[in-house]
Amino acid sequence: MDAPLTDDLTTPAPERIELDLFLEALHRRYHYDFRSYSRSSLVRRAQLVCERLGCATLSEAQGRILRDASLMPEVIDGMTVQVSEMFRDPSYFAALRTQVIPYLRTFPRLKVWIAGCSEGEELYSMAVLFKEEGLFDRTMFYATEINRRALARAEAGVYPIERMAQFTANHQKTGARTPLSDHYTAAYERVVFDRALRANTVFAEHSLATDSVFSEMHLISCRNVLIYFDQDLQNRALGLFRDSLIRGGFLGLGSHETLRFSAHGGDFGSFDEGQRIWKRIASLETREEQLRAV
Repeated sequence: MDAPLTDDLTTPAPERIELDLFLEALHRRYHYDFRSYSRSSLVRRAQLVCERLGCATLSEAQGRILRDASLMPEVIDGMTVQVSEMFRDPSYFAALRTQVIPYLRTFPRLKVWIAGCSEGEELYSMAVLFKEEGLFDRTMFYATEINRRALARAEAGVYPIERMAQFTANHQKTGARTPLSDHYTAAYERVVFDRALRANTVFAEHSLATDSVFSEMHLISCRNVLIYFDQDLQNRALGLFRDSLIRGGFLGLGSHETLRFSAHGGDFGSFDEGQRIWKRIASLETREEQLRAV
């Protein structure tokens, strides 16, 4: 680009306007809404889109995208962050195993929503965990993602074999009951996770910025997604999670995410705040009433 984009404190007005118009064009033409994403993240993502398309400016990229829908998969790859690993933050999954699973055992049927599933690492982590704990057969998983290419890769369940060492180490730290290798087949420098692990999964394109709720969930895991949203969009997403969870259902967030300053914080009680796990308040009591009872 002629003048690299920076954050709003230093970006010249023309570049800020270009970014605003680019985001508006994506929304109006293709219904992808990034307008309430964190500005600093958007600047980096927009720069990457320009590089991928070989454009000097965002205005040039916008003109091409408006007239050529075939470029959109490349654009969405650039605008979204696809960085994850299986059993990322093992202590979170250990807490699910030892603290959340005992509650979930009391339900005859379970629904689990992996929101922002990226390329499927967290979905397969959850599926393995539920299989080890004997809950897999009565659980329906919903894996959602805004990036269609990433969603297709999640559904395929194929990963480079060199990633397995880290995945396996993470799995063992969760209190694993089986070797991770029991759940995949390795060949030609890749591994394919067992088809049975996704037999109970609905894969769906879904945007936390524009789409509505999935209802009657017992557990929602949305980790390292909200950090890319501004406060208003974080509140919208957390409102969706509140409305999607049964009373007494669980919400897991990323290690740098919190409900503490959310508009919906009063709808949840801290279950294991250290591991970023909250519980939907089980009655109509207010947050103040809950705190007085502690």
